[in-house]
Amino acid sequence: MLVRPQRLLHDGLLVNAARLPAKPAVVVEGKPYTYGELLNQALRLATALQQRGLKRGDRVAIYMDNTWPCVVSIYAVLLAGGVMLVVNPQTKSDKLEFILDDCDAKILLTDGHLAGVFVPVLVRLKKLQTVICSGKLPDSSEINLEAFNDALEKSSPLSTPAPTIALDLAALIYTSGSTGNPKGVMQTHQSMSFAAGSLIEYLRLAETDRILCVLPLAFDYGLYQLLMAIQLGATLVLERSFTYPAQVFERMQANYVSVFPGVPTIFSMLLAAHARTPLSFPTVMRVTNTAAALPDDYVRKLREIFPNALIYKMYGLTECKRVCYLEPELIDAKPGSVGKAIPGTEVFLLSSDGQAVPPGETGILHVRGPHVMLGYWKRPDLSAQMLKEGKLPGERVLCTHDHFRMDSDGFLYFVGRSDDIIKTRGEKVSPVEVENVLFGIKGIREAAVIGIPDEVLGQAVCAYVVLETGAALTEKEIRAACLARLENFMVPKEIIIRSALPKTTTGKISKKALRQSESV
Repeated sequence: MLVRPQRLLHDGLLVNAARLPAKPAVVVEGKPYTYGELLNQALRLATALQQRGLKRGDRVAIYMDNTWPCVVSIYAVLLAGGVMLVVNPQTKSDKLEFILDDCDAKILLTDGHLAGVFVPVLVRLKKLQTVICSGKLPDSSEINLEAFNDALEKSSPLSTPAPTIALDLAALIYTSGSTGNPKGVMQTHQSMSFAAGSLIEYLRLAETDRILCVLPLAFDYGLYQLLMAIQLGATLVLERSFTYPAQVFERMQANYVSVFPGVPTIFSMLLAAHARTPLSFPTVMRVTNTAAALPDDYVRKLREIFPNALIYKMYGLTECKRVCYLEPELIDAKPGSVGKAIPGTEVFLLSSDGQAVPPGETGILHVRGPHVMLGYWKRPDLSAQMLKEGKLPGERVLCTHDHFRMDSDGFLYFVGRSDDIIKTRGEKVSPVEVENVLFGIKGIREAAVIGIPDEVLGQAVCAYVVLETGAALTEKEIRAACLARLENFMVPKEIIIRSALPKTTTGKISKKALRQSESV
C-alpha cells in the first residue's frame, strides 16, 4: 500500500484516527480522549467555523488553557483551512487586543474564566465576527458569545478538509519584539511538519511513546509536543502546568510517561522535590531541555530521577523552531555544547561583515532549512533584518543575531544574544514592553529593564526605576502593579529603586552601564 507523506499538520490526525481510532491521543488531566474522538470533534468544530464565515487563510485565535477544547480547536482550525494562533492564557488585555487586531482575527476560541480579560477587548474590535467560549459563559450584554459544546453538538463533521497545500500558512506564533509589540512569526504547514518530523527523528520517538506536556500550548515547545504525538500516533499526557508537581508525578506514573520535556525552571522544581523526597521515573526514556542552558550539575541529578533516560540539550528560536541538539551520548564529552544542526538543516557562523568564521572564534549563527519562517506578519522591515540572502540564488537564510562558537568537530557553543530581548523561562520578553508598564505606574519617573544571568531561568528580568520626588512606592507595590498588566514570566524578578540611572552622552539611559554594574 502506498503511504502518502504527511504534508499538512493535520494529516497525522487523519491517518492515525483511521488506523488507531480507539487509541488515546491525549490524556488531559487524567482523562483519556481517543484519536477517533479527537477527529470527530475537530471536524464538527471545523464545520462550525466554516458556517460562521471562516475562509481559507483566515486567522483564528485560540486563547485557552491546556485543555481538551484547546486541542480540538487547534486541529479544527487546520482542518477548516484557517491559520491558528494560540495565545498564552496569561496574556493581559492590552497585548491580547494588539494581537487580535494585528492579525485581523475573524474568530476567537476562548475559555469563560478569561472573560475579565477578553470582554473589554472585544468591545473595541470590529473585525472579529465570532466568539466561541468553552466552560461557563460570562454574563455580557456587550458581546455575543456562543457555547463551545453547542457549536459542536449542532454541527455535523466536516465531510472534506479544506483544500490546503503545504505552502499555506498554518500558524502565527507571536513572540516579543524589540519595539515592545509582539511579532507574528509566519510558519507554513511545510515548515512545521518538517520541524516536527526532524525532532521526532533525532529524539528517536515512536508511536508507543507517551509524551508529557506541562508547558503552555501557546509556547511553541509545548505546541510541538502535541504536533509530534499526533504525527506519530503516540499519546500526549497534557497538564495545565507544573504548578502542582505531586499531581503531575502521579499522572506520570499512572500513564507510564516515556518523554519528559522541560525548561530549567521546571527541572529546578523537580530537583527541589527530589531533595525532599527521592523520586524515580524508570519509564521515562527521553528528557529534553531547551529555553536556557541546562547546568551540568542538573544533568547529574536528573540521571538519579530518570535512570533510563537519554538527556537532550537543545537550542532554538521561534523563527525556525529548533536549530541544533546535542546527542545525549556526547553530553559528558562536549560540556557546554548545544550540538549540531537538526536533521535536514544546516548552520554556519559569519562575522558581522559576512565572512566565514574559523573554528574557535565567535560569529553570528545562520540557519538554512525548510523550517525557517516566511517572515513576520505585516512586518517586511523586521523580516528583512532576520532573513538574509543565502548561498543559492533567491534563497533566504535565517540570521539569528545570536553569537556562537563552533569547535573543530562542528559543535556549537552559545556565547550571547546581540539584542535586548530577554529569554527567561523559555519565553521571550521585550524590555520595552515591561518598561511601558513601569512608566504607567504613578510615581515612577524613569525605568530600564535588562536581563541578568540566572542559572535556572537562563535570564531573569531585572528592572531599575527612579521615583518621582515625594513618591513612596515599594518594590512590592511595583511588582503588584506589573502582575496586573503582564504575564507572570514578564514580571521583574528583581526591582531596584535608585536615585538616578546612568546616562549616555546623548542623555539616554545606558543599559550597558547597568549590565556592567550587575557583572561587578
